[in-house]
Amino acid sequence: MSWFPERQTNRTWVHRMCERVLKSGPIPKHIAIIMDGNRRFAKKKSMDRAEGHLKGFDKLAETLEWCLNLGIREVTVYAFSIENFKRSKEEVDCLLELARQKFARLLEEKELIQKHEVCIHVLGNLSLLPRDLQELVADAVNLSKHNTRAVLNVCFAYTSRDEISTAIRELAEGVQMGMLKESDISEELLEKCLYTNKSADPDLLIRTSGEVRLSDFLLWQSSFSVLAFVKVLWPEFSIWHFYAAILHYQKNYDAIQSVKQSNRMNVDHQQRESDYQCVLKEVGKTLDHTNCQILVQQYAKDRQERVNKFLECIESKRDQFFDDVAKKRSMTSSS
Repeated sequence: MSWFPERQTNRTWVHRMCERVLKSGPIPKHIAIIMDGNRRFAKKKSMDRAEGHLKGFDKLAETLEWCLNLGIREVTVYAFSIENFKRSKEEVDCLLELARQKFARLLEEKELIQKHEVCIHVLGNLSLLPRDLQELVADAVNLSKHNTRAVLNVCFAYTSRDEISTAIRELAEGVQMGMLKESDISEELLEKCLYTNKSADPDLLIRTSGEVRLSDFLLWQSSFSVLAFVKVLWPEFSIWHFYAAILHYQKNYDAIQSVKQSNRMNVDHQQRESDYQCVLKEVGKTLDHTNCQILVQQYAKDRQERVNKFLECIESKRDQFFDDVAKKRSMTSSS
């Protein structure tokens, strides 16, 4: 099955009416999905695990179409956890082979990618993947990187703990190299060092299969997300389950927005207080209000310049990974 619909599937008047009703309320801009239950579905239907995972991919393609119909322009999916490497060799090999096939299919759909203007991000510790799969991932990312209408984030070889640990190591290296001051490190800066730094946090996180845990998925980013735990195996996830999750988001929208705004104010206050304390520490004396404001504003400006340069360095390093993959492939093919 295609990653993206080549043409709109036939929607009944009931589906169109439901979409109009939902669009009268707030629609999430970004949803995240833990696609759980493929193996249990295979067991339930007495089929091979490989076929269960394939059915799960087909459901993803269908769900992406539902999202586009509702105007949801960013989707993040948990495709392969680092923990999955601990499964049997047979199943790991099966999952990696399915990934090869699907990323190869994605590259065959260049026209559809450009038509829908979808940007593909693959997030995770990609160095853990086999070289040929790294090459396919790099090609998919580079092919779509200039598209801006919609975003599909595929978390592959990913766990949130690994993501946060990587961000902390990069911050420590930034301080060690003199690019950052210790006082520059904040929640906001750490967040910008995560794999998802180009995306807003998900408004809605859906997990299927009846499990009520996040399984190390977007732990930081989902702090203020509406969570929807659906008691259905992923391949059996229907458009009605999808509509119900959107309704669940709308029912909790006001409460979540209030908490997010309060948190934003607290973060801004903490940053201003940190800048003020840093100025006092550097100057070493009490200042009058006017001079203090000027110095704090200048310190904040200098801090932001340091942070921007550091983040540019991180982004360049991540882009370099894909460039290196392409370069090694070119060297191998020429030899």
